[in-house]
Formats: sequence, structure tokens, C-alpha cells
Amino acid sequence: MKKSLLLILLFVSVVGFSQTKYETGMQKAFDLWQADKSWDAANLFERITQAEPEKWLPPYYVAQINVINSFIEKDKTKLTAQLEKAQDFINQAKTNSKENAEILILEAQWYTAWIVFDGQQYGMKYSAKVQKLYQKALEIAPNNPRVILSKAEWDIGSAAYFKQSLEPYCKDIQRAIELFATFKPEGEFYPTYGEERAQKIFETNCKQ
Repeated sequence: MKKSLLLILLFVSVVGFSQTKYETGMQKAFDLWQADKSWDAANLFERITQAEPEKWLPPYYVAQINVINSFIEKDKTKLTAQLEKAQDFINQAKTNSKENAEILILEAQWYTAWIVFDGQQYGMKYSAKVQKLYQKALEIAPNNPRVILSKAEWDIGSAAYFKQSLEPYCKDIQRAIELFATFKPEGEFYPTYGEERAQKIFETNCKQ
């Protein structure tokens, strides 16, 4: 009996230590990112992915950092390497979490990074894919403010390009801002970004 109890306590202690190690690593990665050391953060998220291969958040953040940095990358060789790496980690995140709106947003942004880099080459090729991903994300999570914001930002860009009214999409941005005020992430380390971005887009595009 004592031996069984000892084994149970040992198991609980090991599990608790593992969870704490994961949480500590994730927090350290976010601290690095906050300190403008995004590549150091990405490397740490990658190591956490290797240690916790069943979780979707570490590979999601590896991919997100690579995608975000690709929007300002002008060298195609570097851009290609970053986006290929991002795609690998997006795929791993999708394997660990099916029908996840946050991952679909990131995948849409992956295609958008190519379009921003070379609209003539990739605009027609990827625009429909972006729209489809945002629509699917909206069906999965219609009250997620990041879904509404990301889709509306894409729609505003398209409408501006074709010289169409931005008003319908400004209403979506306003709705996203309202939802951010009460939105609660589903778990620790889940994405929380977007509120400041929504405010900025509204100020830039929607104030008369």
C-alpha cells in the first residue's frame, strides 16, 4: 500500500514538474519576444515543440514569428526559408489541433505574406485561398475578435485596391473592438493579440 502510494505521489510530482517546465519555457519565450528578440523566442518555442510534440501552441508561435518577420523581408531567399519553416510548423500545429480558427488565421497570413512580397506573382494565385481560410475560421469561431479583425483587414485591403467602400468592413472592425473587451482566451498562452491593431485600423481607415 505504501509502495503504491509512493509511486502515485512520484507520478504526480513528475507530471507537475513537467507542466511547470513547459509553463516556464513558454513564459521565457514570450519575455524574449516582448524584448524584441523574436528570433530567440522562435528558437525557444521550437525547442519546446520538440519537448512537447503533442501541443499546438509552441509550433503555432514558431510559425507566427516567421510569418510576421516575412512581411518586412525583401530578400526572396530569406523570405522563402522563413515561410517554408513557418509552413512546417503550421502543419504540426494543425496536426495537434483540428478545426482551430487561430491556426487558420495564421495560415491565411502565410499566404498574405507572399502576396505582400509580390502581388503580381502571388495575388491571383493566393487571394482566393486567403478568403476561404478566413471564411472557414469565421464559421468555426464567429465571435473570436481576431477572426473578425483579420478577415476585415483583408477585406479593407481588397476594397481599397478596387476603390470600393470600406464602410461594411469598418463595422466589422468596430465589432471586433467590442468583442476584444470581453473576450477570454480558452487557455494559458492562447493568442490574445489584436485589440491595439483593431484600434489602429479603425483610426486609419474608418474615422470620417
